[in-house]
Amino acid sequence: MTNPTLEPQEEKLERIRGYFHGELLTLRETLLRMASLAHQNLSVALESLVERNAKKAKQAIEADLEMDRLEVEIDEMVANFMATQAPMALACRLMLAASKISNDLERIGDQAVSIARRSLILMDEPPLKPLLDIPRMGADVLSMIRGTTDAFVEITPEKCAAIIGMDERVDEINRQLERELTSFMVEDPKTITRALNLMLVARFFERAADHAKNIAELVFYLYTGKDIRHEAELGKTA
Repeated sequence: MTNPTLEPQEEKLERIRGYFHGELLTLRETLLRMASLAHQNLSVALESLVERNAKKAKQAIEADLEMDRLEVEIDEMVANFMATQAPMALACRLMLAASKISNDLERIGDQAVSIARRSLILMDEPPLKPLLDIPRMGADVLSMIRGTTDAFVEITPEKCAAIIGMDERVDEINRQLERELTSFMVEDPKTITRALNLMLVARFFERAADHAKNIAELVFYLYTGKDIRHEAELGKTA
């Protein structure tokens, strides 16, 4: 029974927290481990690029195996819970969201691997330009992952709007960088290979941002029951 002295919002949070016990608590903790690993792997991949550090690139590549294992583990937990517990309401939404969130986190891990592999290739040639735009993209994506994790843990779906909005900023940096690198290639054909590899790295970060945005939308759905995936703005759900 909820405490009658609690304010409506506090009462709602108390009720939601009550769902996280037993198998649901284990599922929640596994998702959080996966989110932490996705953030760490992407961060290490970015460092490998900026620092031209082959050891860190290989670290990011090797860590992806654990991401894959956690995704399978979450899918098994979801399937078992759905088959044995007949979940309703929030628990049912958690099952649906968990499966999709783990998939998006695994895809972020895949992008980290792709960035690390391109980083190894780029180390074989002199830098084409100072790396300014790509680290900005990386910082934004990492912030998006942290933000969605916080919203999930703190049960604060209202924070998802800002996270979703950051995706457009990442897209814009990617577009600007693509125009700049295209100019390099037109002016000097010798830069084509390096420019294309940098374009790919930027695209990998842009895709990681898309997955982080998907997770924010899923967290919003989990705690509100509202599906905003096809809304142009979060405000339209009001």
